[in-house]
Amino acid sequence: MSRTVFCSKYQKQLDGLDAPPFPGSKGEEIFNNVSNKAWQEWMEHQTRLINEKQLNMMDMTARAYLAEQRGKFLAGEEFDEAEGYVPEAK
Repeated sequence: MSRTVFCSKYQKQLDGLDAPPFPGSKGEEIFNNVSNKAWQEWMEHQTRLINEKQLNMMDMTARAYLAEQRGKFLAGEEFDEAEGYVPEAK
């Protein structure tokens, strides 16, 4: 049986993550409040941001920027898009 959480992004009960995505209080907060669906969407969006904005993950400014965008994305707030990204037609 899968674990459910009230997702902060979608504002409804959805399947939760199997484990915290990273150690510490922020990882626990995400584990308790973010659905697996929202987390997978964030991971895809994060990759687009890193690639399109050519972020260097060794740069603490880039890491802080991604953390800020992650918070906005997972809270359902307005967040930055990758400028060159065009979604595939379905």
